[in-house]
Amino acid sequence: MLTLYYSPQSRATRVNALLHAMDRVADVQIRTMDIIRHDGTGRRDPRNPHPEGKVPALDTGSGLMTESNAIMLYLTDHFASPMGPGPGHPDRGAYLTWMTWASGVQEPCYIALAGGYADNAATRSAYRGVTEIADRLDTALAHGPWLLGEHFSAADLLVSSVYHWAPQWIPDRPAVRAWVARCAAHPSQVWADAQDRIMLAA
Repeated sequence: MLTLYYSPQSRATRVNALLHAMDRVADVQIRTMDIIRHDGTGRRDPRNPHPEGKVPALDTGSGLMTESNAIMLYLTDHFASPMGPGPGHPDRGAYLTWMTWASGVQEPCYIALAGGYADNAATRSAYRGVTEIADRLDTALAHGPWLLGEHFSAADLLVSSVYHWAPQWIPDRPAVRAWVARCAAHPSQVWADAQDRIMLAA
């Protein structure tokens, strides 16, 4: 059985939401870990196999995976889920693009914004800026309610998660704001958030 190393209200929450959306919660063992939080609370858990003590990490039975986008791509392919268009599907290229754009462009831009160096020339050259992020999302959402058009996917869970944690960063574009709200209200995201609250209260 696959094993997901997890901590509530972390980047692993989006993986748990994906498992629910695929109806595969029962097929993955969840092991809850302590992690060091952004405010300095918590601790590095010696049971966590992630080389940096972070989450998520996924033990596939043949090796360890880290990084949310890699794990989510693996899971949608492993379970042949429509939450991630498979090889040969017309939306495969767009799906792979969004899944890598989230960690390769979107998150670095917002980390730069939070760190006060978003206007640095090197940062803008490498990752673009928040205006380009908003433009990219706005353009995609002109073609349907989700990033892949009419079909909700793992890409929506991954890309919207930044705004789930930091709503002050939601681009002031009506289509983008409506999409973030749809993602937050999706039954799988609602379920994952509720599970996190239960874990934290235990």
